[in-house]
Amino acid sequence: MLPRTLPILRTLSDGAFHSGEDLAAQYGVSRASIWNALQGLDALGVRLFKIRGRGYQLADPIEWLDSSLITTHFGPSAQQIDLQILDVAESTNSLLMQRATQGGHAQCIVTELQTQGRGRRGRAWHGALGGSLTFSLLWRFNLGASQLSGLSLAVGVALVRALHELGHSGIHLKWPNDLVHGYRKLGGVLIELQGDAMGPATAVIGVGLNLRLPEQVKNKIDQAVVDLHTLMQPPASRNTLLGGTLRHLAEMLVLFEAEGFEALRAEWEQAHAYHEKPVIMRLPDGAEIHGVVRGVAPDGALILETSSGERRFGSGEMSMRPAPAYRSNKLAVD
Repeated sequence: MLPRTLPILRTLSDGAFHSGEDLAAQYGVSRASIWNALQGLDALGVRLFKIRGRGYQLADPIEWLDSSLITTHFGPSAQQIDLQILDVAESTNSLLMQRATQGGHAQCIVTELQTQGRGRRGRAWHGALGGSLTFSLLWRFNLGASQLSGLSLAVGVALVRALHELGHSGIHLKWPNDLVHGYRKLGGVLIELQGDAMGPATAVIGVGLNLRLPEQVKNKIDQAVVDLHTLMQPPASRNTLLGGTLRHLAEMLVLFEAEGFEALRAEWEQAHAYHEKPVIMRLPDGAEIHGVVRGVAPDGALILETSSGERRFGSGEMSMRPAPAYRSNKLAVD
């Protein structure tokens, strides 16, 4: 993507056709430069109409991030957040991890387009320009890193609260860090820590949400996914969603530092899509353990009732999926 691509797309966001000649005059470049800047947009999840004699028009509107709109939804706990909006970033988590040693607190970076987003277990996070919400929040704790167990689950509670507040019902959590609707992934959380075991510690909380993903982006993802545009019309504004999410995150983080995950555990279990359901745990060595989810421990570990008794699992490099029989029955109902 060329540096002038996003400015041109912002011009096209009025929904009208713009000729290559007019765009070239506006930006002081040749028509060929305009044409080059608007190539490869499919890879970004952007559809563009190109009609001879009329010019260029966006097929779908792009809602650009606006700090003045985002901060109107902040509550008292979120007023301290230092918000930075970037056009393009490789990874918002990586940027904040680099800044973690420089001081500062409650810093948030959100980007229009993330090119090398990271998920749990080394997976890539795929998004679309204007069709995703990808941001990271740096938060400093007086607690030690060893006392932050369960933080990713607590973040999930805050995300569900924010989405439910905007009318997006039927959204649940999947241990340890996913938002789902049915069996389809809607979003995810990636937390990275710096600091001593006994404190203080810094958490960089990365969040990715699918708002409107075109098929070419969905096809890059190796699991079933869903977006808010599919679940509800009209979906929430990106700016409203980010503002409300940061408000709920800030409120939750204050509570988490004071009382730990235990204060949120019952709410998390109520939102868990697989509570009291049969699942399969896949361990790093490929081994599989079958059992029924009975809840989570105060430290966020999953409690599984197995044929050999109750077992607990930390997040680590393991994954959880529904047992085939339950999944088949559920899909038949849905």
